[in-house]
Amino acid sequence: MTARVIDGKAVAADVRARIAEVVGKRERKPGLATVLVGEDPASHVYVGSKRKACAEAGIRSIHHEVPATISQGELNDLVRGLNADPEVDGILVQLPLPEGLDPDPVLAEISPRKDVDGLTAANAGLLAQGRIGLAEALELEPSEPPLGLIPCTPAGCVELLARVGAELEGAEAVIVGRSNLVGRPLGSLLLGANATVTTCHSRTRDLPAVCRRADILIAAVGVPKLIEADWVKPGATVIDVGMNRTDEGLVGDVDYAAVAQVAGAITPVPGGVGPMTIAMLLANTVRTSVAPASAP
Repeated sequence: MTARVIDGKAVAADVRARIAEVVGKRERKPGLATVLVGEDPASHVYVGSKRKACAEAGIRSIHHEVPATISQGELNDLVRGLNADPEVDGILVQLPLPEGLDPDPVLAEISPRKDVDGLTAANAGLLAQGRIGLAEALELEPSEPPLGLIPCTPAGCVELLARVGAELEGAEAVIVGRSNLVGRPLGSLLLGANATVTTCHSRTRDLPAVCRRADILIAAVGVPKLIEADWVKPGATVIDVGMNRTDEGLVGDVDYAAVAQVAGAITPVPGGVGPMTIAMLLANTVRTSVAPASAP
């Protein structure tokens, strides 16, 4: 068996084309504020990619680049100012922050209405309670301001599952990784779709055996090639969120070459989940732009 390759680039291109079409019809274009702190090369690349994607979709990019020497209070004040700016529909603070700056109070300052990363406690709580879910993730033209925003990478993962025709209802889904960025919100999304979800972590006993139960296996732990072929149920759908830089180049959390001989469908690295993260960021930005300027 050779797995079907889930082409994240193609799916993301389709999503971005839909976004550009929606934005093109609007007199007022959505505005995304990006905050980049310090000189981390990877962060500069990531923010550059996001700004380029905004331009291609017709979204206004409002960029703030500040030195690593900025104080915690000054950074918090910057975010508060963006909350109050009617030209800013979405706010993205690029993480990680330089040493000495705590991201938690910065994220806490972001208005949930402008939280395009879906990382504020308010949005995380709405997702955990099942009050927002899959139906909202790609609703680009809601009739009223959205109740909450979904984190971009989990939303992208679920969109890829939908595109490959994975049946979520009743499926056994195993997520390897419990981060607030991917594992936890993804678990809530899958539960909302009536999957049976197991979240694994560093204390999980007999991790290979748990993974072998999965109809849908999602790796998001940041360990190169952790998931081996004999960890995978034949015919399972495998989503690899990992992006690890190694001597052999960029690899995922899944041993792709080996697992592709067992799985039914699999995402590559690169070219799988990564492009979807940016596409869903644009989708969130478009959704926030229907909110009134005075939204909290």
